[in-house]
Amino acid sequence: MKCDSMNRREALAVIAAGVGVAACGPAGEDSASEGGVGAGAAGGQAQETAGGETLIWVKDPSPFIQHGTNLETRLEDLHSLITPNELFFVRNHAPTPRIDAGSYALTVGGPGAEREVRLSLDDLRALPSQSQISYIECAGNWRGFFNSVTGRTASGSQWGTGAIGCAEWSGPRLADVLALAGVRADAVDVNVIGLDEAEWARPMPLDKAFDPDTILALTMNGVPLPPDHGFPVRVVVPGWVGSSSVKWVGRIEVATEKVWVRANTSSYVLVGDEWPADRYAPADGAPITTGMVKSALALPRPAQLAAGPQWLRGFAYSPRGPVEGVEWCVNDGPWARARLIGASAAMPYAWSRFEFEWTAPPGSHVIRTRATDAAGDTQPLEGVYNAKGYLLNVALPHPVEVV
Repeated sequence: MKCDSMNRREALAVIAAGVGVAACGPAGEDSASEGGVGAGAAGGQAQETAGGETLIWVKDPSPFIQHGTNLETRLEDLHSLITPNELFFVRNHAPTPRIDAGSYALTVGGPGAEREVRLSLDDLRALPSQSQISYIECAGNWRGFFNSVTGRTASGSQWGTGAIGCAEWSGPRLADVLALAGVRADAVDVNVIGLDEAEWARPMPLDKAFDPDTILALTMNGVPLPPDHGFPVRVVVPGWVGSSSVKWVGRIEVATEKVWVRANTSSYVLVGDEWPADRYAPADGAPITTGMVKSALALPRPAQLAAGPQWLRGFAYSPRGPVEGVEWCVNDGPWARARLIGASAAMPYAWSRFEFEWTAPPGSHVIRTRATDAAGDTQPLEGVYNAKGYLLNVALPHPVEVV
């Protein structure tokens, strides 16, 4: 079987499978972080050293590709299932805030709640804790490739393949926290609001809030959440794109009607001819929730390799259960199966690693990979453009120079 192009109708069907409600947007208009924008105790202002130097992030930014206030992971630096905290990407619109744990309180209430409660960090720690391994990906990941695969540039930060990471998250279930406030029979939506300048909010329907895998994470890879990743509390919504996993959570409101906010009306929506605004009013286009099945090589772009046998590796993931297979091809030749590492029904929201051996001849080459998930979805070979640059999951061409 050759790397033949998928037709446009098939590609649209694939991207439509991700349509629903949330994402991680471009800088500027869609200015949320991977889970919110930073303010908290710092008021959203940059930290300063004694010498007056502005610090945008708490972590060392040097291993990353920088996009304004955002840090993109270099996939070639990752060698295991778990992304180390110090290498986990950051999607911020403002400098990371510093929030005092001692004075922190989470408020849970709203018209759909029976009562309003305030919970300290110790209160949350006292609740039963759940641990799960799941990836978080910015919905704008791969945005920088829209021009090369569709001929049109999408607006926003021009991410490569590294606006993603996979971690072990631990904390109480969101359902258990909601139970403390009581949920009325007429409740519809749960809106999670961050402690940021814009009070970043990302609503979800009640059934998603009560999903046992939706948690309020207090730790990341076994340690308290780092400031860049939402300390002291972030929601983790596995399978949904990054901005639904709101960082620095300060308030949770239970609503008795559908909640419309910037994150599902003017931002985090698919805008283009295929998604007319009048069909999705009051949103400007089709709101999105889930991500897409994807795979990417853990190589620089462009990569340079020595001629001869080479073991190449990468990462594959899907919001709809574990990846079941990854294929690869060179220069639009026949597809071959890669070896899949770590795919497990017990970890449906974790990404998987893959590897394959290629005897690399000298010259310029293009390698593609494509993943297929447990739901039967496979990466398309034709990209579908949308103006804000979300959910690209084409079998991405990766240039390699062999010397």
